[in-house]
Amino acid sequence: MRAIIYFILMLLPCTAVAQVGAMSKEVGDSAYANGDYQAAIDVYQAILADNSVSPEIFYNLGNAYYKTSEIGKAILNYERALLLDPSDSDIRFNLELAQSKAVDKVDDGFQLFLVEWIEGVVNSASMGTWAVTAIVAFVVMLVALLLLFFGKSIVLRKVSMWCSIVALIFTVFANYAAMNHYTRLTSREMAIIMSPTVTAKSTPDNSGTNLFEIHEGRKVKISDDSMKEWKEIELEDGTVGWIPSSALEVI
Repeated sequence: MRAIIYFILMLLPCTAVAQVGAMSKEVGDSAYANGDYQAAIDVYQAILADNSVSPEIFYNLGNAYYKTSEIGKAILNYERALLLDPSDSDIRFNLELAQSKAVDKVDDGFQLFLVEWIEGVVNSASMGTWAVTAIVAFVVMLVALLLLFFGKSIVLRKVSMWCSIVALIFTVFANYAAMNHYTRLTSREMAIIMSPTVTAKSTPDNSGTNLFEIHEGRKVKISDDSMKEWKEIELEDGTVGWIPSSALEVI
């Protein structure tokens, strides 16, 4: 009995934190619904500062920034929401809407149908969902192999053989998808330009040659993160240049 009471008491702080987080989100949602977008931004940022990270908070924060015409910050938060929940069509739609407001219009270029299809399947579920799928498929494969080797019926053994093959394919693909999400979440190499206009230099200093201009909301890859004040970025076509660290924010 004491153990049960102790367990309940241990859960109370967690429950209180969850309730506070939910209440805070409700306050932010209410401010947003009333058109007080800056207040909503402040609430959502406070929630994130408490490490209450979720795709819903990033999505709502992106919506609030979009309403205040801060396109760079809107795109940044939509991208962060999409990293956590790549299957959410609302996030993807609003991200594309915000990107259409950015100065730089980026063409993703030609992509093979098979590559595009695989990417779509990978993004149809979260990392956690793919991880669970991989475990379940692996267990099914083991059971099918046991039935294949120890089953007495020929029909059962044939069915088990095909089940084990299908389960193996699911296991491999689900592991690949989960690792793909994990890499994107941990690589921290993609960033969004925050400055209205920034000029990329040939060297990491202001005396370098001007190479090209990019604008707020542009998504870039950080190819060299070794310096504190400057970052080397890479564009979709492979063009590289150095910009101040303050001009971008990592997704």
